[in-house]
Amino acid sequence: MHDEWEHAHTDYTRPAQRPAPGSLAESEAHWRRYLEGDTPNGWLIQRSAMTEALASGRPMYLLHTTRNITAIRTSGELHVSTGCLVGALYCSPLVRQREGWRPHNLGAYLMETKPNTTPMIFEVTPDAPIPTKGVDYLHLGPVHLSTYLRYQSFLTPAERGRLERALSAGLRSAAVFFDMALRNATAAPEFINQLATAVPSVPFLGYLYFEVLSEYLMLHSATPETKSYAQVGELNNRLYKRLAFAAVDGMHELFDLARFQPRHQQLVQLIASVEPALAPGVAEYVRRRLSHLFACTALHPSQDAAAVTFRSADLGTLRRIAPGLIGQMVFREIRYMPRYQQLYHCFEKAKALEAWDYWNREGIPTPFNGILPKGEIGIHPVYPRSTIRAWTATQDGRGFLHPAQEVTAVFTPHLASWWAPPRHPGQKPTAGQRTTAALGTPPALPSHRSSIKGISACP
Repeated sequence: MHDEWEHAHTDYTRPAQRPAPGSLAESEAHWRRYLEGDTPNGWLIQRSAMTEALASGRPMYLLHTTRNITAIRTSGELHVSTGCLVGALYCSPLVRQREGWRPHNLGAYLMETKPNTTPMIFEVTPDAPIPTKGVDYLHLGPVHLSTYLRYQSFLTPAERGRLERALSAGLRSAAVFFDMALRNATAAPEFINQLATAVPSVPFLGYLYFEVLSEYLMLHSATPETKSYAQVGELNNRLYKRLAFAAVDGMHELFDLARFQPRHQQLVQLIASVEPALAPGVAEYVRRRLSHLFACTALHPSQDAAAVTFRSADLGTLRRIAPGLIGQMVFREIRYMPRYQQLYHCFEKAKALEAWDYWNREGIPTPFNGILPKGEIGIHPVYPRSTIRAWTATQDGRGFLHPAQEVTAVFTPHLASWWAPPRHPGQKPTAGQRTTAALGTPPALPSHRSSIKGISACP
């Protein structure tokens, strides 16, 4: 179990150490050197304001926005959410300055686009410097698969049968693209068109596609806006937000990357609309980078990518040679089951317990989204060696936050309810599908840890 969670985390202060399949065109170390040393903003991977704050061992100040402040005050509890942070309260960094608390650009964006929420300031005082190890949800496939295999008895035989048929159908439909990605020898326009065609069959590819483009934009951008954020140690999150909303109709109402599937011509136009100078290089970057990440996230590290083929491979074989891919497919397919609201807590609580145990052992009270240290950071609800305080906040005309009223609540190891995205593109979730819960963090407690409720905005 510990090895699976270690595999899913990236430590940005050390050289690349995650084992990878053989015969890749470029190694993980090669990509790390390129991303950190040969892109305009790559230096922020190791030396962002957030990673420096983690490593300092000083109190962390985090922003969370909630629509449920009354419920938090009434219940005195805070619950956490799943998503890219597995089981943590979704936050973004704050920097304490003389004028007040300055939000990270991600937090500023969230407050601009969530006008009916209450901002909360959390102070997390750790017991020691926090490792700069972030959890990368793209590498959680083996965890998803092992959790499913452990608890598959919770499904009826008919449900398991439908799940396996859906997996087999998706694998057959996308097999040509999978083999193309592993060979990494196709012209970029054709590669991207085949990728876009495969996304509806294997929604995980939409997440992979989007994260590759987010990385490309954040690390390569050279606009005045991006440079101003870099000066304060931040990657520019607004870039990929603009991309997502331009690429998919209704994404502002339902952020679902299973619908992210621009073909080559549209991709170039989308990037040009975000930052024209980056459009000429985007297709080739996606071909190289996505091929690499697909092999690393889909295949078991013992495999030779050049020898693997998905065509005619049965599901049992693919569980062994591509556990990451099968796990990601299982995780997303289960969400469409009619009984998902009941099954959600069975499967997701099991993963959250493992994540909490891993973070306790590694000394991580504030896990962050480790695809890149871009500012998505959370609060772990059952870390035994830190204290937490929370306040509601007001925002002044210059954008600074100021504590208003301390919130007396404690974190509890419970997951907020969640709703499943609709199966078909364009279908809006009904009121019954959406279930929200209170989010928050506790005040400092004398000797033990607080608890919180929350809903993650990540995939």
